[in-house]
Amino acid sequence: MGTTTGTNLETITLGGGCFWCVEAVYERVRGVVDVESGYSNGRLARPTYEQVCTGDTGCVEVVRVRFDPAQISLREVLEIFFVVHDPTTLNRQGNDVGTQYRSGIYFHSPEQERSAREVVAELNAKLGGRVVTEVVAERDYSRAEDYHQHYFANHPGQGYCAFVVAPKVEKFRKTFADRVRAA
Repeated sequence: MGTTTGTNLETITLGGGCFWCVEAVYERVRGVVDVESGYSNGRLARPTYEQVCTGDTGCVEVVRVRFDPAQISLREVLEIFFVVHDPTTLNRQGNDVGTQYRSGIYFHSPEQERSAREVVAELNAKLGGRVVTEVVAERDYSRAEDYHQHYFANHPGQGYCAFVVAPKVEKFRKTFADRVRAA
């Protein structure tokens, strides 16, 4: 996806509604090396998209964001996350409803957990304690089916992409113009 300057890449896993939306944003972030859509933190190992869509698996649609901390900090990654989804709606993003759309930061290290909790606490102070984003260790991650990877890039004219994903990408571009990857 991009050139890296550092050798110590980090991975954070984020759930912020439909993974197509979150993936589309992070694929455009300078300093992000790779983005992969998947499922995690549920009761079913290696679920299918159809199983996750039932809302009965406890799995959340997530993206694994691999980034170069020499180019972008975890705090910046999380600041983008909190602008492109609503962290105050429980198990919902817009018309997407169910536990699979919950807001979550799934950390990979104690340092990431500390940073995530700090950012959530700051946001909670601004939003009067309404943030429902869970902060827990990533577990039982599995990669989503191939057709979900790079979905917006491959289907920009599809209805959901045009009316739901594209506005989130545009919001990122306007809010974080200095973080947008060069084309």
